[in-house]
Amino acid sequence: MKRIYMDNAATTSVAPEVLEQMIPYFTQVGGNPSSIHSNGREAKRALENARRQVAEILGALPQEIYFTSGGSESDNWAIKGAAFQMKEKGKTHIITSAIEHHAVLHTCEWLEKQGFTVTYVPVDELGVIDLKALEEAINENTGLITVMAANNEIGTIQPVKEISRIAKEHQVLFHTDAVQAVGAMPINVNDWQVDMLSLSAHKFRGPKGVGVLYVRKGVRLNYLVHGGAQERGKRAGTENLPGIVGLAAALKRAYDHLDEVVAREIALRDKLINGILESIPYTRLNGHRENRLPNNVNVSVQYIEGEALLLRLDLAGIAASSGSACTSGSLDPSHVLLAIGLPHEIAHGSLRLTLSDETTEEEVDEVLRVLPNIVNTLRNMSPLYEMILKEAK
Repeated sequence: MKRIYMDNAATTSVAPEVLEQMIPYFTQVGGNPSSIHSNGREAKRALENARRQVAEILGALPQEIYFTSGGSESDNWAIKGAAFQMKEKGKTHIITSAIEHHAVLHTCEWLEKQGFTVTYVPVDELGVIDLKALEEAINENTGLITVMAANNEIGTIQPVKEISRIAKEHQVLFHTDAVQAVGAMPINVNDWQVDMLSLSAHKFRGPKGVGVLYVRKGVRLNYLVHGGAQERGKRAGTENLPGIVGLAAALKRAYDHLDEVVAREIALRDKLINGILESIPYTRLNGHRENRLPNNVNVSVQYIEGEALLLRLDLAGIAASSGSACTSGSLDPSHVLLAIGLPHEIAHGSLRLTLSDETTEEEVDEVLRVLPNIVNTLRNMSPLYEMILKEAK
């Protein structure tokens, strides 16, 4: 059975040409970038070349790019690092949204236990943050706003420029978790005017375990790891050079062909959305219809359990998810779906299908062929659905 992978929001496979660029840094260029001998200097050149490449694509300066182990670490460093710096100035209030990734939400919850206060701004039924509520939440103690660029579950893109404008007018730092957005849409840190931005390589065909935190020049953060002088002394530890080279290569690959890939993914995404809504009754699209990530499809299917749907799809050779991979072990409904106003019973039946540049139209057609039959089978096992059909008659 040829498997169909539609869980690219969770992670992507490493592109062959990216792996090809990484291999020499596993097997040939083995020096430590901190060493002064020729092997170390060769490794250092590769490290700084990657830093410059990432900076150029994001519109940043090389010294504003810090390499990390991924999106969760970057989010933690940005929020905690800024929080403890601003606390020294008497500012202990943070603003975020109700639909952030748990790397942000759990960090904010931890900071609340350390004496900070956090405002969780609501979103509308499409998942767009309430800008009026955001601005009204700012007070004299506010030091940081952290709002994601695009939601990892429902794909809604946030008004980052407007949030940045509000933050600047009130002299508040602004961090955005752009883990899902980078590689899927144009991003320029100067155009967006963000102070900090997080990204992770494995979301755009790069390797796992490596990411970036962009920190605008002049923004002060507490050090993340003490020890050596790596990452300008702020994050000690020998750099993951193969991973960093792979991150830079994958980022360049994504943005060299962005327009072409985005147009193709949108066409497949919309075919998938329309096909599901037209062929399966009692379904609804979650998130914004147009202002969403090009590869994201998130639907709620009533009168079934999402877990049962995922298992049946897996048996049919289709990999999908119900939301964030970081909470896949939880039986609770998605906090994102609850935040956009869905009742528990509908939120439990969510399905997320996320595409990549490798997804084919034939794979979309196969999903549209298989999915209605699976939903039918599961609903026929549901006494509630039987009652709904009787009432409809």
